[in-house]
Amino acid sequence: MPELPEVEVVRRGLHEHVAGRTVAAVEVLHPRAIRRHLPGAADFALRLTGQRLEAARRRGKYLWVDLSGGDAVLAHLGMSGQLLVQPVGAPDEKHLRVRVRFADDGPELRFVDQRTFGGLALADIVEVDGTRLPQPVAHIARDPMDPAYDPVAAVAALRKRRTEVKRALLDQTLVSGVGNIYADEALWRARLHGLRPTDKLTRAKAAELLAHATQVMLEALGEGGTSFDALYVNVNGQSGYFDRSLAVYGREDEPCRRCGTPIRREPFMNRSSYSCPRCQPRPRG
Repeated sequence: MPELPEVEVVRRGLHEHVAGRTVAAVEVLHPRAIRRHLPGAADFALRLTGQRLEAARRRGKYLWVDLSGGDAVLAHLGMSGQLLVQPVGAPDEKHLRVRVRFADDGPELRFVDQRTFGGLALADIVEVDGTRLPQPVAHIARDPMDPAYDPVAAVAALRKRRTEVKRALLDQTLVSGVGNIYADEALWRARLHGLRPTDKLTRAKAAELLAHATQVMLEALGEGGTSFDALYVNVNGQSGYFDRSLAVYGREDEPCRRCGTPIRREPFMNRSSYSCPRCQPRPRG
Protein backbone atom coordinates (compact mmCIF):
# COMPACT_ATOMS: atom_id res chain seq x y z
CA MET A 1 0.00 0.00 0.00
CA PRO A 2 1.19 3.58 -0.55
CA GLU A 3 3.08 5.03 2.40
CA LEU A 4 3.66 8.64 3.41
CA PRO A 5 5.91 9.69 0.49
CA GLU A 6 3.62 8.22 -2.16
CA VAL A 7 0.50 9.73 -0.60
CA GLU A 8 2.20 13.11 -0.22
CA VAL A 9 3.10 13.10 -3.92
CA VAL A 10 -0.57 12.51 -4.76
CA ARG A 11 -1.69 15.17 -2.25
CA ARG A 12 0.53 17.80 -3.85
CA GLY A 13 -0.82 17.00 -7.28
CA LEU A 14 -4.40 17.14 -6.08
CA HIS A 15 -3.87 20.47 -4.38
CA GLU A 16 -2.32 21.92 -7.51
CA HIS A 17 -4.96 20.72 -9.94
CA VAL A 18 -8.30 20.67 -8.07
CA ALA A 19 -8.12 23.08 -5.11
CA GLY A 20 -10.53 25.97 -5.57
CA ARG A 21 -12.62 24.26 -8.25
CA THR A 22 -16.36 23.56 -7.98
CA VAL A 23 -17.84 20.14 -8.67
CA ALA A 24 -20.37 20.11 -11.51
CA ALA A 25 -21.17 16.39 -11.65
CA VAL A 26 -20.14 13.09 -10.09
CA GLU A 27 -20.41 9.71 -11.78
CA VAL A 28 -19.98 6.54 -9.69
CA LEU A 29 -19.16 3.68 -12.05
CA HIS A 30 -18.57 0.91 -9.51
CA PRO A 31 -20.39 0.61 -6.16
CA ARG A 32 -17.34 -0.78 -4.32
CA ALA A 33 -15.53 2.51 -4.91
CA ILE A 34 -17.86 4.26 -2.46
CA ARG A 35 -18.66 1.31 -0.15
CA ARG A 36 -17.25 3.25 2.84
CA HIS A 37 -19.86 5.94 2.15
CA LEU A 38 -22.70 4.04 3.75
CA PRO A 39 -25.62 6.14 2.37
CA GLY A 40 -24.64 4.97 -1.12
CA ALA A 41 -23.67 6.25 -4.55
CA ALA A 42 -26.62 8.57 -5.13
CA ASP A 43 -26.07 10.35 -1.80
CA PHE A 44 -22.32 10.63 -2.44
CA ALA A 45 -22.86 12.23 -5.85
CA LEU A 46 -25.63 14.55 -4.64
CA ARG A 47 -23.73 15.84 -1.61
CA LEU A 48 -20.49 16.37 -3.52
CA THR A 49 -22.04 18.16 -6.50
CA GLY A 50 -21.93 21.94 -6.15
CA GLN A 51 -19.23 21.94 -3.49
CA ARG A 52 -15.89 23.67 -3.92
CA LEU A 53 -12.82 21.56 -3.29
CA GLU A 54 -10.59 23.34 -0.81
CA ALA A 55 -7.14 22.25 0.38
CA ALA A 56 -5.90 18.70 -0.17
CA ARG A 57 -4.54 17.40 3.13
CA ARG A 58 -2.80 14.35 4.55
CA ARG A 59 -1.97 12.74 7.86
CA GLY A 60 0.40 9.81 7.62
CA LYS A 61 -0.91 7.59 4.84
CA TYR A 62 -4.42 9.12 4.90
CA LEU A 63 -5.51 11.63 2.26
CA TRP A 64 -8.52 13.93 2.04
CA VAL A 65 -9.82 17.11 0.43
CA ASP A 66 -11.67 19.69 2.51
CA LEU A 67 -15.00 20.80 1.04
CA SER A 68 -16.68 24.19 1.13
CA GLY A 69 -19.63 22.65 2.99
CA GLY A 70 -17.46 21.85 5.99
CA ASP A 71 -16.99 18.12 5.44
CA ALA A 72 -14.31 16.29 3.44
CA VAL A 73 -13.75 13.65 0.76
CA LEU A 74 -11.59 10.96 2.29
CA ALA A 75 -9.62 8.85 -0.21
CA HIS A 76 -8.48 5.30 0.52
CA LEU A 77 -5.97 4.34 -2.17
CA GLY A 78 -5.72 0.73 -1.02
CA MET A 79 -3.45 -1.53 -3.07
CA SER A 80 -4.10 -0.03 -6.49
CA GLY A 81 -6.12 3.17 -6.18
CA GLN A 82 -5.12 6.10 -8.37
CA LEU A 83 -6.37 9.70 -8.40
CA LEU A 84 -5.75 11.03 -11.90
CA VAL A 85 -6.33 14.43 -13.47
CA GLN A 86 -7.34 13.88 -17.10
CA PRO A 87 -8.54 16.15 -19.93
CA VAL A 88 -12.26 16.08 -20.59
CA GLY A 89 -12.89 13.56 -23.34
CA ALA A 90 -9.74 11.51 -22.72
CA PRO A 91 -10.44 7.77 -23.10
CA ASP A 92 -11.71 6.14 -19.93
CA GLU A 93 -9.25 3.96 -18.04
CA LYS A 94 -10.15 0.27 -17.93
CA HIS A 95 -10.66 0.39 -14.17
CA LEU A 96 -12.25 3.83 -13.87
CA ARG A 97 -14.52 3.81 -10.79
CA VAL A 98 -15.50 7.45 -10.11
CA ARG A 99 -15.45 10.54 -12.34
CA VAL A 100 -15.68 14.11 -11.01
CA ARG A 101 -16.41 16.90 -13.50
CA PHE A 102 -15.93 20.58 -12.68
CA ALA A 103 -17.90 23.74 -13.39
CA ASP A 104 -14.96 25.32 -15.24
CA ASP A 105 -15.05 22.51 -17.87
CA GLY A 106 -11.37 21.90 -17.19
CA PRO A 107 -9.61 18.59 -16.56
CA GLU A 108 -11.65 16.10 -14.59
CA LEU A 109 -10.65 14.06 -11.54
CA ARG A 110 -10.80 10.30 -11.89
CA PHE A 111 -10.54 7.55 -9.30
CA VAL A 112 -9.11 4.43 -10.92
CA ASP A 113 -8.73 1.20 -8.95
CA GLN A 114 -7.89 -2.14 -10.52
CA ARG A 115 -8.40 -4.26 -7.40
CA THR A 116 -11.20 -2.15 -5.89
CA PHE A 117 -9.66 -2.28 -2.40
CA GLY A 118 -9.65 1.52 -2.20
CA GLY A 119 -12.48 4.01 -2.34
CA LEU A 120 -13.90 7.47 -1.65
CA ALA A 121 -16.24 8.60 1.12
CA LEU A 122 -17.62 11.82 2.56
CA ALA A 123 -16.64 12.33 6.19
CA ASP A 124 -17.46 14.79 8.95
CA ILE A 125 -14.65 16.96 10.32
CA VAL A 126 -13.70 16.85 14.00
CA GLU A 127 -11.06 18.77 15.96
CA VAL A 128 -8.24 16.82 17.67
CA ASP A 129 -5.48 18.65 19.55
CA GLY A 130 -6.15 21.83 17.61
CA THR A 131 -6.18 20.15 14.19
CA ARG A 132 -9.24 19.55 12.02
CA LEU A 133 -9.40 15.97 10.75
CA PRO A 134 -11.96 13.70 9.08
CA GLN A 135 -13.63 11.65 11.81
CA PRO A 136 -12.26 8.27 10.54
CA VAL A 137 -8.70 9.66 10.82
CA ALA A 138 -9.11 11.16 14.29
CA HIS A 139 -7.20 8.33 16.01
CA ILE A 140 -4.15 8.54 13.71
CA ALA A 141 -0.97 9.96 15.24
CA ARG A 142 0.95 12.86 13.73
CA ASP A 143 3.60 11.92 11.19
CA PRO A 144 7.25 13.11 11.17
CA MET A 145 6.51 15.76 8.52
CA ASP A 146 3.73 17.36 10.58
CA PRO A 147 4.92 20.74 11.96
CA ALA A 148 3.49 19.77 15.36
CA TYR A 149 5.19 16.35 15.43
CA ASP A 150 6.96 15.83 18.79
CA PRO A 151 9.94 13.45 18.39
CA VAL A 152 10.48 13.20 22.16
CA ALA A 153 6.88 12.11 22.69
CA ALA A 154 7.14 9.69 19.76
CA VAL A 155 10.24 8.06 21.28
CA ALA A 156 8.45 7.69 24.63
CA ALA A 157 5.39 6.15 22.98
CA LEU A 158 7.53 3.72 20.99
CA ARG A 159 9.48 2.51 24.03
CA LYS A 160 6.33 2.22 26.15
CA ARG A 161 4.62 -0.12 23.69
CA ARG A 162 5.59 -3.69 24.64
CA THR A 163 5.93 -5.29 21.24
CA GLU A 164 8.42 -5.94 18.45
CA VAL A 165 9.97 -2.79 17.05
CA LYS A 166 8.72 -3.30 13.49
CA ARG A 167 5.15 -3.81 14.70
CA ALA A 168 5.49 -0.55 16.62
CA LEU A 169 6.75 1.30 13.55
CA LEU A 170 3.68 0.13 11.63
CA ASP A 171 1.28 1.17 14.42
CA GLN A 172 -0.32 4.33 13.01
CA THR A 173 -1.50 5.40 16.47
CA LEU A 174 2.14 5.83 17.61
CA VAL A 175 3.73 7.52 14.60
CA SER A 176 1.90 7.59 11.28
CA GLY A 177 3.10 7.33 7.71
CA VAL A 178 5.54 4.43 8.00
CA GLY A 179 4.61 1.22 6.19
CA ASN A 180 6.37 -2.02 5.39
CA ILE A 181 8.87 -0.55 2.92
CA TYR A 182 10.18 2.35 4.97
CA ALA A 183 10.09 0.36 8.23
CA ASP A 184 12.53 -2.13 6.72
CA GLU A 185 14.71 0.65 5.35
CA ALA A 186 14.80 2.51 8.68
CA LEU A 187 15.60 -0.67 10.61
CA TRP A 188 18.48 -1.42 8.24
CA ARG A 189 19.90 2.07 8.68
CA ALA A 190 19.61 1.73 12.47
CA ARG A 191 21.14 -1.81 12.38
CA LEU A 192 18.11 -3.21 14.21
CA HIS A 193 16.18 -6.42 13.57
CA GLY A 194 12.43 -5.96 13.43
CA LEU A 195 11.91 -8.48 16.25
CA ARG A 196 13.86 -6.37 18.78
CA PRO A 197 11.55 -5.62 21.75
CA THR A 198 10.65 -1.93 21.96
CA ASP A 199 11.06 -1.81 25.74
CA LYS A 200 14.69 -2.91 25.31
CA LEU A 201 15.54 0.09 23.13
CA THR A 202 17.44 2.94 24.71
CA ARG A 203 16.03 6.40 24.21
CA ALA A 204 18.98 7.20 21.96
CA LYS A 205 18.43 4.13 19.77
CA ALA A 206 14.69 4.74 19.50
CA ALA A 207 15.35 8.36 18.54
CA GLU A 208 17.89 7.22 15.95
CA LEU A 209 15.41 4.76 14.45
CA LEU A 210 12.65 7.36 14.12
CA ALA A 211 15.13 9.83 12.66
CA HIS A 212 16.11 7.24 10.03
CA ALA A 213 12.44 6.62 9.24
CA THR A 214 11.94 10.34 8.75
CA GLN A 215 15.03 10.72 6.59
CA VAL A 216 14.31 7.77 4.31
CA MET A 217 10.77 9.03 3.71
CA LEU A 218 12.08 12.51 2.88
CA GLU A 219 14.52 10.97 0.41
CA ALA A 220 11.75 8.89 -1.15
CA LEU A 221 9.53 11.95 -1.44
CA GLY A 222 12.30 13.73 -3.31
CA GLU A 223 12.26 10.94 -5.90
CA GLY A 224 8.48 10.76 -6.28
CA GLY A 225 8.01 7.78 -3.98
CA THR A 226 8.54 4.07 -4.54
CA SER A 227 6.91 2.28 -7.49
CA PHE A 228 7.23 -1.48 -7.94
CA ASP A 229 4.61 -1.67 -10.69
CA ALA A 230 2.35 0.58 -12.73
CA LEU A 231 -0.30 0.81 -10.01
CA TYR A 232 1.30 3.59 -7.95
CA VAL A 233 1.40 6.84 -9.94
CA ASN A 234 0.93 10.53 -9.28
CA VAL A 235 -2.04 12.52 -10.62
CA ASN A 236 -0.31 12.80 -13.99
CA GLY A 237 0.17 9.04 -14.26
CA GLN A 238 3.93 9.14 -13.57
CA SER A 239 5.76 6.62 -11.36
CA GLY A 240 8.26 7.35 -8.60
CA TYR A 241 11.76 5.89 -8.74
CA PHE A 242 12.99 5.53 -5.14
CA ASP A 243 12.89 1.73 -5.59
CA ARG A 244 16.33 2.12 -7.19
CA SER A 245 17.69 3.46 -3.89
CA LEU A 246 16.23 0.85 -1.52
CA ALA A 247 18.84 -0.86 0.64
CA VAL A 248 16.94 -3.99 1.69
CA TYR A 249 13.25 -4.01 0.78
CA GLY A 250 12.55 -6.31 -2.18
CA ARG A 251 16.25 -7.28 -2.48
CA GLU A 252 16.19 -10.90 -1.28
CA ASP A 253 19.54 -12.68 -1.89
CA GLU A 254 21.13 -9.49 -3.24
CA PRO A 255 24.25 -8.20 -1.42
CA CYS A 256 23.82 -5.81 1.48
CA ARG A 257 24.91 -2.35 0.37
CA ARG A 258 26.91 -2.02 3.61
CA CYS A 259 28.60 -5.41 4.18
CA GLY A 260 27.85 -7.56 1.12
CA THR A 261 25.92 -10.28 2.98
CA PRO A 262 22.90 -11.60 1.00
CA ILE A 263 19.66 -9.93 2.11
CA ARG A 264 17.16 -12.27 3.76
CA ARG A 265 13.38 -12.29 3.47
CA GLU A 266 11.25 -13.46 6.38
CA PRO A 267 7.44 -13.77 6.71
CA PHE A 268 5.85 -10.98 8.72
CA MET A 269 2.12 -10.36 9.32
CA ASN A 270 1.08 -11.89 5.96
CA ARG A 271 3.79 -9.81 4.31
CA SER A 272 7.57 -9.97 4.14
CA SER A 273 10.41 -8.37 6.05
CA TYR A 274 13.82 -7.79 4.50
CA SER A 275 17.02 -7.39 6.49
CA CYS A 276 20.74 -8.10 6.54
CA PRO A 277 21.67 -11.12 8.70
CA ARG A 278 25.03 -9.59 9.58
CA CYS A 279 24.08 -5.93 10.12
CA GLN A 280 20.74 -6.79 11.76
CA PRO A 281 21.16 -9.97 13.83
CA ARG A 282 18.08 -11.53 15.35
CA PRO A 283 17.65 -10.73 19.06
CA ARG A 284 18.53 -13.60 21.37
CA GLY A 285 15.65 -15.52 22.85
